Amino acid sequence: MNPDMTSEDWALKCAERLQEQWPRVDRSDLEHLAWALISEPYWQGMEPGAAALEWLQQGVSDQRDARPEASNDAQLPCSR
Repeated sequence: MNPDMTSEDWALKCAERLQEQWPRVDRSDLEHLAWALISEPYWQGMEPGAAALEWLQQGVSDQRDARPEASNDAQLPCSR
């Protein structure tokens, strides 16, 4: 995390980037997610926008890996 950026600023910027990808999700839910991310050292080392994008990419599967018998329930990992 940028040493000039507070945790609150990081979380707000991360939530903003998440909102760009998920415009229909309630902003408070995205802020809650951003706070969960910043509480983990792995994500703290990143800029907030980059952390948001990497977290989102964890939930995107490659179509070659998709199995027809797999559940349709979306499950996104929260951390590494």
